[in-house]
Amino acid sequence: QVQLMESGGDSVQAGGSLRLSCIASGTVYGNYRSNCMGWFRQAPGKERAGVAGIDSEGTKNYAESVKGRFTISRDNAKSTVYLQMNSLQPEDTAMYYCAADDNPVRWNSAVDFRNWGQGTQVTVSS
Repeated sequence: QVQLMESGGDSVQAGGSLRLSCIASGTVYGNYRSNCMGWFRQAPGKERAGVAGIDSEGTKNYAESVKGRFTISRDNAKSTVYLQMNSLQPEDTAMYYCAADDNPVRWNSAVDFRNWGQGTQVTVSS
């Protein structure tokens, strides 16, 4: 059973930066290197939405709202995916979740990912 553990969430002021990490352990579908990894976020009263995704070949996708501010990367040797978040704004406040799947249809669709972490809270104050 795969386990995903996020870390790095915190409370920051607008304009600040954070780096989220997600380490995968256990048996991932196929192996970690073959999995698409994604970062999603969910604010109170809102649906879980895709923020960034990276596939097994390193192709990256971003939500329009975070393009130019957030960067997703992965270290296959460490089975870890990162989300560097710069120029944070209050609207980025949410619980951030890491997700993994071997063949999601859409990188930003939560229903296409079978493995989830518990989440890490990001709070941005103005």
